[in-house]
Amino acid sequence: MDLPDDLALPLSSGQAYWYWLGGRPSLDFVNTLRERWWRNVETLVTPADLVCWLQRAELLTSGSGGLASDELLLGARELRESIDAAAVAVIGGGAVAPSALFTIDGWLSAALTHETLTSGPDGHPVLRAAPPADPLVHALGAVALDAARLLGTDQRARARICASDTCSARFYDRSPSAGRLWCSMRGCGNVAKARRHRERARAR
Repeated sequence: MDLPDDLALPLSSGQAYWYWLGGRPSLDFVNTLRERWWRNVETLVTPADLVCWLQRAELLTSGSGGLASDELLLGARELRESIDAAAVAVIGGGAVAPSALFTIDGWLSAALTHETLTSGPDGHPVLRAAPPADPLVHALGAVALDAARLLGTDQRARARICASDTCSARFYDRSPSAGRLWCSMRGCGNVAKARRHRERARAR
């Protein structure tokens, strides 16, 4: 999933460069820092990018988030990098840095929802989910909760990094055999296939 070599950096907005191959929100979120193997292209450039990403990830309904602050954007990036550090550690079979776990854990309370008892149209009481006090913070809490469920359970065995040398996408392997290598067969998988074909042709 390469970006153009002549891409003007830093980006003014990263919305055109998001992709959704992670298989779960926390890994799609990690993938908002593109080309971790080379240029580290930031695509959560502005607070507006953060709001838009959360909406496209269906963690935030359109119009409910309001404006994100620069401080929240920095906190979101810190959460993202903590998730990535933890994911890379578990994929490699190593220990996760306590600081990464601390950051992820610190967001979990934001994912909590409360219920409210109100009167329905017919006058009967209705128990329903109460809207979060801060929808943006709640949405990021949902990202952290997804990461915690991935990292803190046996699901971590299916976390992957694309096998391509020129891709850094993180993804969740949902294949029955748990043997998926590429973030996308149409993208990196086909490139690797074509490369192997050329190498065999040269060998012949």
